[in-house]
Amino acid sequence: MKYFPFASILLLAAGATLAQAQAVSQNDSSQPTPPPISKSFDLSAMDKTADPCTDFYQYSCGNWIKNNPIPADQVRWARSFSLLGERDRYLLWQQLDAAAKDPKSPLEKKYGDYFAACMNTDLVEQKGLEPLAPALKRIAGLKDAHQLAALVGELASDGSPAPLLRFDVGQDEKDSSKQIAEIGQSGISLPDRDYYIKDTKRFTEIRKQYVDHVTKMFTLAGDAPDLAAKEAASVMEIETALATASTDRTEMRDPLKRYHIYTVADFEKLAPDFDFTVYFKDVKVRPFDTLNVATPDFFKGLNDLIAKEPVDAWKSYFRWHTIHGSANELPKAFFDENFAFFGKTLQGQKEPAPRWKQCTAMTDGALGEAVGQDWVKQNFPPAAKASMDQLVAALEKALGDDIKTLPWMSDATKKEAEAKLAMIRNKIGYPEKWRDYSALKVTRDDLVGNVRRDGVFSRNYNLNKLGKPVDEKEWGMTPPTVNAYYSQSNNDINFPAGILQPPFFDFTIDPAVNFGGIGVVIGHEMTHGFDDQGSKYDGKGNLREWQTPEDRKAFTERTDCEVAEYNGFEAAPAHDDVPAQKLNGKLTLGENTADNGGLRIAWMALLDTLAAQGKSITDKVDGYTEAQRYFLGFGQVWCQNQTEPSARQSALTDPHSPGRWRTNGSVQNFDEFGKAFGCSKGQPMYPENSCRVW
Repeated sequence: MKYFPFASILLLAAGATLAQAQAVSQNDSSQPTPPPISKSFDLSAMDKTADPCTDFYQYSCGNWIKNNPIPADQVRWARSFSLLGERDRYLLWQQLDAAAKDPKSPLEKKYGDYFAACMNTDLVEQKGLEPLAPALKRIAGLKDAHQLAALVGELASDGSPAPLLRFDVGQDEKDSSKQIAEIGQSGISLPDRDYYIKDTKRFTEIRKQYVDHVTKMFTLAGDAPDLAAKEAASVMEIETALATASTDRTEMRDPLKRYHIYTVADFEKLAPDFDFTVYFKDVKVRPFDTLNVATPDFFKGLNDLIAKEPVDAWKSYFRWHTIHGSANELPKAFFDENFAFFGKTLQGQKEPAPRWKQCTAMTDGALGEAVGQDWVKQNFPPAAKASMDQLVAALEKALGDDIKTLPWMSDATKKEAEAKLAMIRNKIGYPEKWRDYSALKVTRDDLVGNVRRDGVFSRNYNLNKLGKPVDEKEWGMTPPTVNAYYSQSNNDINFPAGILQPPFFDFTIDPAVNFGGIGVVIGHEMTHGFDDQGSKYDGKGNLREWQTPEDRKAFTERTDCEVAEYNGFEAAPAHDDVPAQKLNGKLTLGENTADNGGLRIAWMALLDTLAAQGKSITDKVDGYTEAQRYFLGFGQVWCQNQTEPSARQSALTDPHSPGRWRTNGSVQNFDEFGKAFGCSKGQPMYPENSCRVW
């Protein structure tokens, strides 16, 4: 299991967070309307009363921020990611709605039926909890805590929510040509272990509200209030113990700390009270002798918990995860209560998103390469792919030039870095070979069944990779996704068609804005191959030190500079008796390094492109030099508004910095920005001392 399987430009596209994906109105009958196309560069978004040398983010985005409040069904609203995400979602909805009403092919019928089943809320209400009956019956039959392995395995084999652990197949960190079994921590419902174990006033209040929410959900399921409260207390006790045994997400960023090869026999000694032989048999994975145990201490803690907790407490825990994990597919009363806590309380979302958005997202998630192959035919012409190939080539050259001139890196390490860069594979738009969904059964009258069967289909697809050659052409995102990522084990950059649209990608505008948009995104993903995590993998995707000891020391000094810098940035202000929420510079280090590196190498590629066109960085368009338009194009990618609860949660869980600091943090580390806007050394955006890794 790769806890960080790839490094993305955005963990989840703004406006499409997990809470929002869960927050869907069950009775919404509104029809979608086509959203506007966001401009790549918008003069009206700027706040020209602000000083770009003091606060470039405000200068770039101030008027947009003022004039674009967060929609009621969102927790974060961004000028680029959200608006493009809404448009891509609308185009996908048109496709799904048409397929549900009048399919033209077997593939359209499959994803049309999936979408139709999701939209049929009347049937969802009629069925109530009936679709969960098989899973709930299994849980009720638990006689002894030592039967937990069989229960978890049976739930997983049925596609039902199966908490406690994460088990899958992934590339061996030290031999990327091999696919091995991997296992690690899981089992909590709140966003992070800190929510369970930190004793701040805010977390204490959230824990109380969480227990109240679990109690209400059990009551909705038919339990008497006193029993429901007792069950909720058991859930909280077990999840708190699991959180305590879990490894901190910042520590998990270090690949060496999540790589521990065990024989199966030795692994079973970590938790002898959990019968892994039974579990592996039930999930139907082929035999294996060794596996990577990402979090050994977690399984020691799990074993202690099995011995400690009575069987009724475990029944409560598994009943909760069955109900909670199915909230999207249950009647309105369950949905509303789920939204009230996970959407409104935790994230500050005012209203649920309309049903069509959720069903579009669910269908894309389940059948992404089925809907994607039809979506790209309409929305990603071959000319766009060819243009993207040219851009990537320009950025690759720029990164190569950057490596050659790095002042802190020795020639020996530069040679290794250049070799890795040369081996990066580029995947643009969509897969060369589409996934085959013929084994996945979908019906129009069984939403929960469709979700469960998709769970089994996806699990089998993954587990069947064990011991087989790695498919280097496989994708980890669906084509309509507004995002991009770098894979460490594959050493490849991936740009779904969904993000290769305006405002990121538009060749009708001048090169400066284009390089400030998609160019920086490309540079960002390339730089991930050389950030604090990526730099520990070689060109073949193997976890191997290729820097000299002296260069690694110099590299760490530079990343430490970024950690200290971003630790000082504020994600949410102090008010009343709630302290300010600062960023975690270590958690966000990889993304910050990629932002800074992407901005620099896209600039270098822009200079090369302008020179080839006989143009200059000082040429003006609409009163701004190409240099200024480059930085404005970059800054306006990150214009956003976000609810305070969401901002505080993101600071704890999201490896990406918020838009303000992705912008200001990057430009203040790049002297070319200060020169472009005529800043004086010592001003906030043009400091005397700045951080630079790449």
